[in-house]
Parts: sequence; C-alpha cells; structure tokens
Amino acid sequence: MKLFLISLTLLLHTSTISAYTNKPDTTKPFVLGKIETIHSNILKEDRILNIYLPDGYNQADSVKYPVIYLLDGSANEDFIHIAGLVQFCSFDWVKQLPKSIVVGIANVDRRRDFTFPSSVQSDKTNNPASGYSKEFIRFLQSELLPAIESRYKISGHRTLIGESLGGLLATEVLLKKPALFNKYIIVSPSLWWDNGSILTLPSEVYNASFNRPLDIYIGVGKEGLTPTTPPRVMEVDANLLADKLAAVKNKSLNIKFDYLPAENHGTIMHQAVLNAFRLFSKK
Repeated sequence: MKLFLISLTLLLHTSTISAYTNKPDTTKPFVLGKIETIHSNILKEDRILNIYLPDGYNQADSVKYPVIYLLDGSANEDFIHIAGLVQFCSFDWVKQLPKSIVVGIANVDRRRDFTFPSSVQSDKTNNPASGYSKEFIRFLQSELLPAIESRYKISGHRTLIGESLGGLLATEVLLKKPALFNKYIIVSPSLWWDNGSILTLPSEVYNASFNRPLDIYIGVGKEGLTPTTPPRVMEVDANLLADKLAAVKNKSLNIKFDYLPAENHGTIMHQAVLNAFRLFSKK
C-alpha cells in the first residue's frame, strides 16, 4: 500500500508538470520604445536612437508632441530611467510635464563627441580621441533634429538633457547654439575640461538684449575635486555658470540652480532630472 501511494503521488506530480509545460506560451515582449538607426554623413557612422513614444501616440492623429533629446541615451545608460520619469511626470494625476517623445542618442565615443579641443596636455593624453563636439553639434542640428521632425508628430518644442561630459556638451550647445533647444537640463557638467575655459566663452545668451525664452536647469551634487591639475571643484564651476547666466537679469532666461548634497556624480542623474521637470512646471 505504501509503495502504491508513493507511485500515485509521483504520477500525479508528473501529470501536473506535464500539463503545465504543455500549455501554450502566453508571454509576449514588454516593449518600452523603438530602436532606429540614422546614418550621419557628418560623423561618418551609423548612430542608434532609442525612442519612447507617449501612450496614445498615433501618427495619423493631429496631436503633436514636444521632444526630449537625451545624451548618453543608450539602453544601458540613461534611456530607460529617463523615459520612465517622462512617463510618470506626464501622468494626468501628476501633470508636471506634457506627454513627450524621448530620443535617446546612444553613444559611440562620448569622450570624442562631447568635448571640444583642449589646450591642456593631460586632457589630450588621457582622452586621445577627444575634441569633436563641433561635429557632433552639427550632427544634432543638421541631421538628427530634421530626421526626427520629419518622422514624428512634433510640436517644435525641444529639450536637451546631458550629464557629466554630456553636461559639458549641453552647456556648449546652450552658449553657441541657444536656439536649438527651448529647455536645457544640465547635470553635473564637466566644466573642468580645458581648465574651465567654457566659463569664459562669449555667448549671446549673456547679452541683455537676448530675447529667446529659455528654461535652463543646472543641477550638481556633492562632487568634490575634478581629475585635473590643478584640481577644480565641480560644485563651484556649476555655480559659476548659473551665477553668470543669472547675472544677465534677462527675463527671457529662466535659470534654476539646484544643489543636491545627498547625491554624488554617480547617483545624481535621476533625481536631478525629476527636480528639473518639477521646477519647470512651477514657473
């Protein structure tokens, strides 16, 4: 009898497993966005774009959407969590952001793309491929923006987000090509590059007569000293940039400086972008 019960138990267990494993697979992929490739004649390479489309997006509708362009936009960098923040902040019960498209620009070589030529020998030695931000900005202006705006339902309102060397690039765009974007979210920018020369760069945004409305967020954590000789302090450099912009006292510029002492260079991105969305919604 005991042997019979054991055999019956094993038979029932095996039947249960068989019934479960023979069920049709009802799973399906969880799709967050689209992956597109654009060929750049300027950069002479293909670039991958990770694209988040808001809920309800329909190419046949008349609704148009603002676009958030994200540097360091690879799937294993900032794209997934920034797309999540955009979705959250645009929920009807949150309303800190309009429904928006996110274009994550996947990296090929960020040290090459996000830096301008440096006169500092250690910058050149430690980053031998650096110094091609001019070409990358041309790619943004002449190839990427027109491609996105020809393929999607775009309102014409653009935001640029960059952190660290991406923050350096976003600062360079702000100072050299301010009209490219309506909002700049600059997080822990590596303004130490070329011994902080970007802080002395002339720009039309410093003129009292500049009349293009811009929202500019500059966020920095407890960063500490930069990897330079002599060392600089990232918090100080970020504050200098914000102060210089605010000193213009131009009502066209909406400057938000945000010091986040609980965050460091590795943890700041998510919280800073969330803060930027909140601060811009309250202006």
